[in-house]
Amino acid sequence: MTTAATLAPPAHRPTERLRTSPPWWMALVGAVAGFSGTGSATLNGDELATISAASRSLSGMFELARHIDGHFLPYYLFMHFWAKAGTSELWLRLPSAVAIGVAAWFLVDLGRRLHSTRAGVIAAGIFAILPSVSYYGAFARSYAFAAAAVVLSFWALHRAVERPGAVRRWVLYGVAVALVCSTHLFAVLVLPAHLLLLRRAVAVRMLTALAIGCVPAAVLGLIGYGERHAISWIPERGPEVWLKFPKMAAGATTLGVVLFAMALAGAVVLWRAAGRSQGPGDKVWAPVLVCWLVLPPVLLLAVSVLVTPAYVDRYLFVTAPALALLAGLAVAGLPRFQVVAAVLVVTVGFGLAFSEHAEVREENGRFENIPWALRVIKAEPEDAIVYGQSHLRAGFEYYADSLMPVDVLLAGSAPDPDGFGYPEGSDVSGALEGRERVWVVWRGTKQSGLEGDSIARVGEVEKAGFELSVARHSGDLPGLTVALFTRH
Repeated sequence: MTTAATLAPPAHRPTERLRTSPPWWMALVGAVAGFSGTGSATLNGDELATISAASRSLSGMFELARHIDGHFLPYYLFMHFWAKAGTSELWLRLPSAVAIGVAAWFLVDLGRRLHSTRAGVIAAGIFAILPSVSYYGAFARSYAFAAAAVVLSFWALHRAVERPGAVRRWVLYGVAVALVCSTHLFAVLVLPAHLLLLRRAVAVRMLTALAIGCVPAAVLGLIGYGERHAISWIPERGPEVWLKFPKMAAGATTLGVVLFAMALAGAVVLWRAAGRSQGPGDKVWAPVLVCWLVLPPVLLLAVSVLVTPAYVDRYLFVTAPALALLAGLAVAGLPRFQVVAAVLVVTVGFGLAFSEHAEVREENGRFENIPWALRVIKAEPEDAIVYGQSHLRAGFEYYADSLMPVDVLLAGSAPDPDGFGYPEGSDVSGALEGRERVWVVWRGTKQSGLEGDSIARVGEVEKAGFELSVARHSGDLPGLTVALFTRH
């Protein structure tokens, strides 16, 4: 039977890994990498939902959580206080960039504990160059928080197993698990990987800390199950989605495939190193890291099949640190020229993903280019505007810096208490009486509004006596469509 002693660091572990703190500057590198993704990319619908939720009173936030996004309530509570200092793009996205920095710091130390400081630094460097990090590190949602909490949980577990008699370390582990559960509901899909470290000598403390830490997941999970109608837009998926997983984790297809190959090599490096006299770590950590990387997409698809469709790429960003860590172990395991190899990998990796980095930093980097739509709208006096989806007006109100067409359907200034839409009148024909021109904006392609019935407001405008004059789409899907209708 394996005991706690086999899980603890070997006595011959290098002094460097026992006493050296992880380079603080790697946290700064990670934070800067995340924050640099802000660029000129405009806020998308999810980020505007963050503003909407955070701008409400505490009672209003709890009322919202009773109907939609209940599992985001901890993040919304944090942003409620953060947004009191402002709601600019940079300010709203700053916490995510800081979270990326925190993830990078703990990634360095986890790599140091498992192999060497070199491995940790290289892993954090690879993590920083991922386009997915540039995206979610400059995204006013909780995905970067979830990634940071997940890295913290593996780091805390390593420390706890290292000294199983230290109660404070198990308390910290329980807190880390609670943070994982509170940042994003599906971040808990990494936790089964922790169970590979379960041994008789640590079972009671580990399971107790894990159980207490998972209380938020149980509460938020029940809330989320009751609000599963809110993700009814997610289509059913099959195993074919796993082919896109490397791109999702890394943010770029070619880079993702390369890093996945390196990750496999990194697992072998860690496995072999554990069996040598100078090798740090226990062999069990190799499968732990592999499961951290591959279990979440497998389990998320299982949830989608067995409970409700829920497979969305961004829910799996928590696997990106594992990909970087395993790839970093592969580079650190090279027999010579480690520093040169590390620099080469970082440089080549950035080159492979350059176009994706550029896209993330474009104005349309979040695929809902509202400033573009505002430039398309050339409003004349008495022009009207109708929104295909009610919640879109939040973005137009946020970015509008000049006279907008008259919002003829708006029936109240505050968003709905149970969602992110706004109260609207139902009589489109009556609201447009006396108007000669009306701008209609919807999320999606031109065809979705003009050739089908998915955008009901378009049909209602046409029935009111208007015909299409011009329609333009912002580009990348789903994008925005702006159409001008004039009266017959």
